Amino acid sequence: MRRVAIVGRPNVGKSSLFNRLMGRRVAIVHDQPGVTRDRLAGICKTGPAPFEIIDTGGIGDAPDPDFAEATHVAAQAAIASADLLLFVVDGRAGLTPLDRELARMLRSGGRPLILVINKIDQEMHESLVADFFQLGFPEVLTISAAHGRGTIDLLEMICGKLGEMASVTVTEPEDLSAPRLAIVGRPNVGKSSLLNRLLGEERSIVSDISGTTRDALDVRCELGGEPYILVDTAGLRHRSKPDTSVEIFSAMRSEEAIRRADAGLLVVDATEGVTTQDKRIAGMLQESYKACIILLNKWDLVSKEDGGRASQGEQSDVIRKDLFFLDYAPVVCISAKTGQGFSRIFTALKSVRQETETRISTGELNRFFRDTFEQHPPPSKSGKRFKLLYATQVLPAIVRPFSPPEFLLFVNDPDLITDAYREYLFNQFRARWPFPGVPIRLRMKGRDSREVQDRKKEGRTITNAAIAAEDADSVRENKEHKEKKETQEKAPRRPLLKAVPRPRRAPSHKPQKRLGGKKTAAPRKGRAPRR
Repeated sequence: MRRVAIVGRPNVGKSSLFNRLMGRRVAIVHDQPGVTRDRLAGICKTGPAPFEIIDTGGIGDAPDPDFAEATHVAAQAAIASADLLLFVVDGRAGLTPLDRELARMLRSGGRPLILVINKIDQEMHESLVADFFQLGFPEVLTISAAHGRGTIDLLEMICGKLGEMASVTVTEPEDLSAPRLAIVGRPNVGKSSLLNRLLGEERSIVSDISGTTRDALDVRCELGGEPYILVDTAGLRHRSKPDTSVEIFSAMRSEEAIRRADAGLLVVDATEGVTTQDKRIAGMLQESYKACIILLNKWDLVSKEDGGRASQGEQSDVIRKDLFFLDYAPVVCISAKTGQGFSRIFTALKSVRQETETRISTGELNRFFRDTFEQHPPPSKSGKRFKLLYATQVLPAIVRPFSPPEFLLFVNDPDLITDAYREYLFNQFRARWPFPGVPIRLRMKGRDSREVQDRKKEGRTITNAAIAAEDADSVRENKEHKEKKETQEKAPRRPLLKAVPRPRRAPSHKPQKRLGGKKTAAPRKGRAPRR
């Protein structure tokens, strides 16, 4: 699939154009320059033909000196891998020396290029673009990424340029079944380093500064011979900790990535252990019913006296104890810096994926619940006891990888079960079928009361009778309509009479009488009668 890279200096609207072409909000858009650091990629499907679009960080000006060099390297990598470049400039700011320098650099690369003059919201602003023709690019287009002006013309121009390269185009089919793995955790626990190690390249910017990653980065790859989509997310701080609105937007993107993911890789710092924020992030995975694998990163920094490689099992037990609500998730000790333990990640992913494909027969499931209820009957509540009538496994309409198993329990009344007995059923179910790394859904459906059942039965009877009566009425009406039509065809038609308008009568005013019987004159037009 052809690649199109968006390049330009900071704060000219590259991320706004990226979101406009993607058709949804993917990149963070802010007035602050230098917000985008990593290069974002996605498939643009809004035009005549799909293509891959890449958003890059601003080149030059160094609005963020700590990441200026890394952002420049990422932008250069995107330019080198692109088939077409969109050179975005700010139409309102005019032609700047940095724009001239970037134009000279991009022209020396020899790649096809379209000069996109952004922030031209109305036709009255077209006069501002005259200076940009000094750059000497043949394809120039004025747009407004924020309002969508000129976007359709830009898509047609892009597809036209890419169509000229169709003779050597190799289209890669998009694998819609590839599961999404969200790499989540606190800031500075090694999520971006883990992504780069899994990909085998420096795809994401890595720094010791907390909060380096801002956008949710989607990357396609193969792990253990299986296709996956890795999502590198920004570190989630406590809600009272974010300093700027950019960090708030980053947290929102990370939470959305968790909801859209099929499974989560929870990264925990081995040198610090489980913190309160780690528990909060783990709770988000549990509430979203996502499969989870806990990765204990920076294991190379843990000495043997503090629980080194000789006590990985004990450390895993400690992690499960702290994250007791995710005790079913496997724990893997790794080092993203050295690559230690990465083969166990592939093994854990394969094992968890196979567990989600497990199907339990209805007979075996009902026998298990019968034995469980006989071993420990449920307590009574308000003089009534919770009863299980029937249990079965529900298959989803759309089967996705890492889909949690769901079981439907038909009971007499779901309100009669206590929280303690519900937990008992979960624990007994886990003991019988562990399902490592996968949450389990036990959904209960109550039985209708006799009054409701009788009402439904009467409703069905009345409905059937009404349908039969309606059918009989429709047949009778059709027969009468047919006979009436035949009679009208046989009878001679009368000639149509021309309608004669009736003459209008002149208004007459009669003298009115008072209550006393005295006659008064007719009321004059426009005035009330005298009294």
